[in-house]
Amino acid sequence: MTSRGERFAGAALLALVLGLVLHNAAMAQLWEVGVRGRALDVAAAWKEVLLLLALAAALWGMRGVPKVTLVDLLAACYAGIVIVYALVPQGVLDGEATARGELLALRHHLLPVAAYALGRLVSRLWEERSRLGAAIVVAAIVVAVAGLVDLAIVSLQAWRESGVPGWYREQLGLDYEGLSGLPENWVYNTGDEQNPIRRLVATLLSPLASAYVLVVALLYVVSRRLTVWWALLAALLYAALLFTHTRAALGALAVGLVVLAVAQRRVLPVGLAAFSIAAGAAFLVAYPSIGPSTEHTQEELEFLRQNAEEEPGTSADPLSPSESSTASHWRNLRDGVRAVLEHPQGYGLGNAGVVAKRTGVTIKAGESTYTEVGIDAGLAGMVAFVLWNLVLLVGLLRREAWLGAAFTAVLLLALQTDVIGVHWVAVAVWGAAGVALRAPRAERPADAQAEEDAEPEPEPRPAPSEG
Repeated sequence: MTSRGERFAGAALLALVLGLVLHNAAMAQLWEVGVRGRALDVAAAWKEVLLLLALAAALWGMRGVPKVTLVDLLAACYAGIVIVYALVPQGVLDGEATARGELLALRHHLLPVAAYALGRLVSRLWEERSRLGAAIVVAAIVVAVAGLVDLAIVSLQAWRESGVPGWYREQLGLDYEGLSGLPENWVYNTGDEQNPIRRLVATLLSPLASAYVLVVALLYVVSRRLTVWWALLAALLYAALLFTHTRAALGALAVGLVVLAVAQRRVLPVGLAAFSIAAGAAFLVAYPSIGPSTEHTQEELEFLRQNAEEEPGTSADPLSPSESSTASHWRNLRDGVRAVLEHPQGYGLGNAGVVAKRTGVTIKAGESTYTEVGIDAGLAGMVAFVLWNLVLLVGLLRREAWLGAAFTAVLLLALQTDVIGVHWVAVAVWGAAGVALRAPRAERPADAQAEEDAEPEPEPRPAPSEG
């Protein structure tokens, strides 16, 4: 029998998976209607409060202590290093972070650990893992439909006049100048001032975050037995992914599909990976002609012209490795690695990425999850984070093929962007990983799994003990 605490914790994890795709849009709407400052901070903390309550409930209702694994020890090691760095004075490490920045960074680095711990405690969800997969798919459908409808009927000017710019600027401390207070990556600049193209941002208010949700859900959908409805759903999610115009996500999806094919011993995902590469490349090339066009304001044009200096040798070809955005990502990764190696003790929490930008301190490294961890928690923290996730990946590939493939894609995306800064990814992916590690045996081949899926669901029973 499952305890009430465990049932609540499982329901809370599902609620977080569904709720976090609406969080940004909801907070911007609250800002627009006048809920601002500390009141909005309190409202925005619903996710942390729910996660902590779920952990407490799971611990309270836990029947027996889960067997401690190597993955658990590595997670605890990483979390311990982060907490130590939170206690070390900034001056000792040459850091500049504010107290607020340290708290924001502490939450940022520990969120995937907390989600993983919740998943490890909620063993019941393994028996009902289809619910977790369904929640991920529903979240992705919301992103896809909302994003495509937005591109079809909502103008960029409507977003300029919404509460989104004020929420970013005044509530989060992120002052974007190139698009009237909206993030500059909402638009794909083709090089033609009169033809900027919009990208799908959906309820997450970000093309990158939207793309990552879609990649995770697509890998789950492809891992299921092929039916007409699953195929239509995959087409919807893939179309939305294309309109995010996120090349790294398309590449990560292809790698994830290959990993899925190997883990499930199926040919179909390999064919889909090849199709995705070809279709994605064709779409990216055609995007300036077929994408939803918009217009810059005169003030935006003046700002863009003043900041139009490109790095020597960059290209406007979206498929070129020297394309300006791609070159910028690799340059930031290289500079971040160099910064970590030159200062291996780290600078203390709050000196990297968006947290540093929000709190007005010098950004020592940005974009890559790994270098941001290295700047905040030193080389030791970065190594602990990498080891934890690599060992976790091996465990997932043995137990839940689609999740191992999705985790592979996420770890690849972490090279160029702060994936754990996308709260949905940190909670849904690492939480699901914790749940999957309670699996009593390895994932079966696709044909055996398909036969099992076709059979009636068995009566609920307690999860077998590990070991």
